[in-house]
This record gives sequence, C-alpha cells and structure tokens, in this order.
Amino acid sequence: MQNAISQTLSENRPLDQALLHILSHQNWEGFLSHQQVQQLCQQFKLDPLVLSMQLLPIAACYSHTDISHFHVGAIAIGEHGDFYFGANQEFSNVEIQQTIHAEQSAISHAWLRGEKRITDMVVNYTPCGHCRQFMNELYQAEKISIHLPHSQHNPLHRYLPDAFGPKDLDIHTLLLNQENHQLDENHPDKLVQQAIHAANQAHCPYSNSSHGVAILFRNGTIITGRYAENAAFNPSLPALQTALNYAYLNNLDLAKVERIVLAEKPEKLSYRGMSEQLWAMISKVKLEYIPL
Repeated sequence: MQNAISQTLSENRPLDQALLHILSHQNWEGFLSHQQVQQLCQQFKLDPLVLSMQLLPIAACYSHTDISHFHVGAIAIGEHGDFYFGANQEFSNVEIQQTIHAEQSAISHAWLRGEKRITDMVVNYTPCGHCRQFMNELYQAEKISIHLPHSQHNPLHRYLPDAFGPKDLDIHTLLLNQENHQLDENHPDKLVQQAIHAANQAHCPYSNSSHGVAILFRNGTIITGRYAENAAFNPSLPALQTALNYAYLNNLDLAKVERIVLAEKPEKLSYRGMSEQLWAMISKVKLEYIPL
C-alpha cells in the first residue's frame, strides 16, 4: 500500500510531496484531521472539496480488489472537516456479499474514529444503489452532499428518490448516533471487554442482534469493529468487516494478529458462522466467540 501511494504521488508536485510527508509520518493512516486539511488548503490555496478530489487516487490505494481489480476511493468529510479515507475491500474464496464498498468503508472508518455527522461524501465513481441505501441510514442523511469528479454538490435524494429508510420503520436512532445496548461489559478478559463494548455501540435497531469484534495485535494494539445494520437489511455491514476495514485503512498488519474475539447477542440473527468463515481465510488465529 505504501508503494502504491508513493507511485501515485508525483515527485514534482509540491502538494503530492506534502501529502506524502504527512501520510508517511503517521504510518500511512488513511485520515487527515481538520487541522491538517486547513493547513494544506492554506498552503496550496485550495478549497477543502478540491483537496478531497485530489485525495481520491490516494484513498483508492487502500483497496483490496482480489475479485474485480477495480479500485474505488472515497473520502467521508466529518462535521468539523476531518477527512476519513475509504476504499473497496474484497475477500476471495468467500461469498461476494462479504465485500465492503468504498462509501461503506469511509463511513465505518469515520464511525470507528468517533465521528458524529458526515456532511459530504466524495467518490471517484458514481455510488451504486447499495451504497446509496447505506448512506440513507446515516444521521442527517438528507443533508449529505455527494461529490464526483464530474458532478459536485448533489444531495443524496437525487441519487435515491422516493427513498425507503429508517423513518419508514419508525426508527429514530440512526447510524452515527450514540448507542448503548446495556450489555454487561464486566469481564476479566480485557479483549473480551473491548468486544462487548463494541457490541454495545452497534447499530442494530431492526434485529436487536448486536455484535462487536476486538482484535489484539502482537505489539499490544487493539482495534474494534461494530455491526452497522440497514433498513433494507442487505447493505448491513458486520462487525468483522468494519474491523478489517479499519485495519486496512490504518496500515495494520493482519499477519501480526495475536487474538480476535467476537461478542454477540444472537437475538434474531447470528454472524458467528459468516465471521468464522471469513476470518479463517485471512488468518490461522482462531476467532474466539462469546455469546451474550
């Protein structure tokens, strides 16, 4: 991924060299704080939206495309101006439904970093119907602007007219809102605690089947993933996918995982089998399962 980014950026372009400096010094994490965005915009006299367009080829470098070999990059812009990178993530030898779309990738990345509202979605290709429906689950989705290289400042409803969403099912807690499912996090194992904490923050208003994943790396780093459910069901994103996506976008080596835990309250659904299948294709480390 570092090589792909370095090859994408030009040695003769000052903006590219500034971006290379920032990303390399933060260990290639696919994220720019609003302070970094402001500094780059001031230094190169750019509007934030223009800068985000310049970043799309870099975001696409974070993709894994074993199936399609088609790289999609996305930038989710938070309410304070933070830039969250996203890219399509594909997994061979499992169901194609396990794929993460670039817009889902950027949104879940923002969610796991604590973002409360996404104002803009910048993508290098027109969002598919799957992603339009996923974005419709977001808090203040009606205010999101979608920007493409050939067309900017498009409201989501232009791409999803007469939409079906959470309000049609009388759901008022939306994706990115703070959630707590009151699961008991009191467990002697710290990693299990983290997995339960992630399950507590899951967005699952349709099934009430919350689950979360916690991954421990050999250097002591712990990341988590949470379930993101959708009113149309199929665009839902399992916790393992959000965790893997976060690892990819933050340059974490999955070959150096020491433990992984899935904590789940299997009310109407269970993601145990699907998660075990996908994880077994990635690592020999056994996925530990904790029913809640």
